[in-house]
Amino acid sequence: MKISIFGLGYVGAVSLACLSRDGHDVIGVDIDRTKLDLIMAGKTPVVEEGMVDLMARVATSGKVTVTTDAQRAVLDSEISLVCVGTPSAANGSQDQGAILRLAEEIGRAIAEKQEPHVVVFRSTLVPGTVEDVLRPIIEAQSGKKDGEGFFLCFQPEFLREGSSIRDYDKPPFTVVGANHAYPVERLRDLFGQLPCKFFKTSVRSAEMMKYCCNNFHALKITFANETARLCEALDVDAFEVMDLMCQDTHLNISRAYLKPGFAFGGSCLPKDLRATTYLAKLHDVEIPMLAGIMPSNRNHLDLALQKLLATGKRKIGFIGLSFKTGTDDLRESPLVTLAEQLIGKGMQLSIYDPEVRLAQLLGANRSFIEKHLPHIGQMLRAGMEGVIDESEVLVVGLADQAVFDTLASRCRPDQVVLDLVSLPNRAAIRAKVEGLCW
Repeated sequence: MKISIFGLGYVGAVSLACLSRDGHDVIGVDIDRTKLDLIMAGKTPVVEEGMVDLMARVATSGKVTVTTDAQRAVLDSEISLVCVGTPSAANGSQDQGAILRLAEEIGRAIAEKQEPHVVVFRSTLVPGTVEDVLRPIIEAQSGKKDGEGFFLCFQPEFLREGSSIRDYDKPPFTVVGANHAYPVERLRDLFGQLPCKFFKTSVRSAEMMKYCCNNFHALKITFANETARLCEALDVDAFEVMDLMCQDTHLNISRAYLKPGFAFGGSCLPKDLRATTYLAKLHDVEIPMLAGIMPSNRNHLDLALQKLLATGKRKIGFIGLSFKTGTDDLRESPLVTLAEQLIGKGMQLSIYDPEVRLAQLLGANRSFIEKHLPHIGQMLRAGMEGVIDESEVLVVGLADQAVFDTLASRCRPDQVVLDLVSLPNRAAIRAKVEGLCW
């Protein structure tokens, strides 16, 4: 396959070396003549393990050419991989100057091509950039339409400096965001032999997923470092603690909890976070990320309140009240807090939770609900049907097939459903269903 690579930094240079090693004809494009001269001399333009030997080999293979001429590179290739930098501007926004200028050049080159050209953006881009910013530029410059004269897609890269060649050969997965089948199949031809899963998704999801991955990596590092700072103050071995924590692959190092939903609550997480932040203050340890969890959780709860108030309806039914499905524990349940706030705003509430029976609540659980919802006995209903029938708005906090089936069979078109649990097949529910942030 004939490939042009724009931008010969870490990602572009490693991609050029690996693709040419694998037998593809590669054109390297960069405005820095020094990089081009190094490549043609069989030397690496970046300091990276394995690149010295690899560049020496591919330089003599006849598979690599270089140029500063973007138009010639597009005309002489089938696919362009865009790897130019998108650094931070002074205000924290993404500096897209280089990629915007390149989009104009690529568009002008595509105008001269007879066959369709595939443009693959690999630079990290703010979600919406490909479709809302780059596509209009290329369409205007080429006089052609995406999906006809050319095809745009976004393929995030996962190369880490220091292990880029290994990461290229054994990526965690291949993700292609595209609106058409043709570029996906071309990239499957190019990267489908790699030992990983190949995913096709929307362009925006692919753009956002790269940010999500990097943010999660930064979060993990910060979590470990804040934990270490607190451990030191408490004379605890942070390495032992983190190693033990990572032994749990059921909850800690797993997919558990990594799904959008409602705020957390219950008798453990809130109190332990408060204790952690108190300990940090007591020992004069700064843990801003951990200290920010409870405020962030409260913001998520406030979002639900704002959405409910925005409906302008006063009769609100709760399906679920405990802090999670399958328990009657109401302590620090975000649904209890939400109900309490709505009552304070003058709303009329009816509540159904199959696990919550007032007569059976004991100890701290009963004390908590009597303090926060003293008139809960007047609001509880024996069945879900009663709550649905008397409500204008329904708050769904139970993830249960029986709940969905009843909603699908009983809801009315004039009702609003606030979905806090990501209900399946929401189109089957006749009411207007809104997710909390989905």
